[in-house]
Amino acid sequence: MKKTLAMVLAGIMVVASLTACGSSAEETTAETTAETTAENTAADDGKTYKIGVLQLVEHAALDASNEGFVAALDDAGISYEIDQQNAQNDLTACQTIAEKLVNDGDDLILAIATPAAQAVAGVTTEIPIVGTAITDFAASGLAASNDAPGGNVTGSSDLTPIEAQINLVQKVLPDIKTLGVLYCSAESNSSIQLDMTKEACKAAGIEVVEYAVSSSNEIQSVVESAVGNVDALYSFTDNTIAAGMSTVAMVANDNNLPVIVGEEGMVNAGGLCTYSIDYYELGYIAGQMAVKILTEGADPATMPIEYYPEDKCTFIGNEDTANTLGIDISGLE
Repeated sequence: MKKTLAMVLAGIMVVASLTACGSSAEETTAETTAETTAENTAADDGKTYKIGVLQLVEHAALDASNEGFVAALDDAGISYEIDQQNAQNDLTACQTIAEKLVNDGDDLILAIATPAAQAVAGVTTEIPIVGTAITDFAASGLAASNDAPGGNVTGSSDLTPIEAQINLVQKVLPDIKTLGVLYCSAESNSSIQLDMTKEACKAAGIEVVEYAVSSSNEIQSVVESAVGNVDALYSFTDNTIAAGMSTVAMVANDNNLPVIVGEEGMVNAGGLCTYSIDYYELGYIAGQMAVKILTEGADPATMPIEYYPEDKCTFIGNEDTANTLGIDISGLE
């Protein structure tokens, strides 16, 4: 009887053990399947999209826009191959890269900054182009209008809150009389912003003195020529100046010349302060637009240009630069 009872108990334990193992395997499989499904929900169409990227030059704002764009693709869960290209602020390289991306047969091209978008738009009217970090699509010849682009180009604008930035100049320097405006004459987006700056300064009673460079090689000498001739310098979102901002800051700060700038990256590179949009979020907006084009068949021709909300712009200041210049910016937040 003892032997029989032991055998019965052993059998019960084996069955219980097998049942428990079966339950564990089923739960593990279900959890794994759920995770896989969650990660690939948007990619279930089985298509891998080819995306080309043409970035004009490396600097903090454009880099952030690029990162935001890619983050939007990842968050959407689409499958894609991306070809990242940087023209290093060389317009000839822009043209060569644009032709390469078009010849590669990409499903969509991201163009970061106005000259990059102009280069790509000049090569194809068929492949959808999403631009970002572009001041005015219509004024730059990229769209029929910003409300109804009408072609194969759409995207997100980095139109800087120039009037608010000129107001910031007056808060930092209440007695300012002359403001030097530093920009690159080769960039169409800067021409647009220059006109806006002149208008804002006229309304504020500030005299504008232009300091234009044709390339980054001229930045140091041009900034040196401004020393002693203006009360401060201002540079909006000009790509050449942004890429060379460390040179601007080196000369200006050594000569006690405040530089108010167009965006956060320029502050981090030595500028005094700004009232800035978020370029990562701007790129993210462009990425969301790209996803709609790729997965929903949205037509760039009917997709209005999108803007970063001005009420979300934030004050950014460089305390080290402020201390060097002896300017208190603590109450400007």
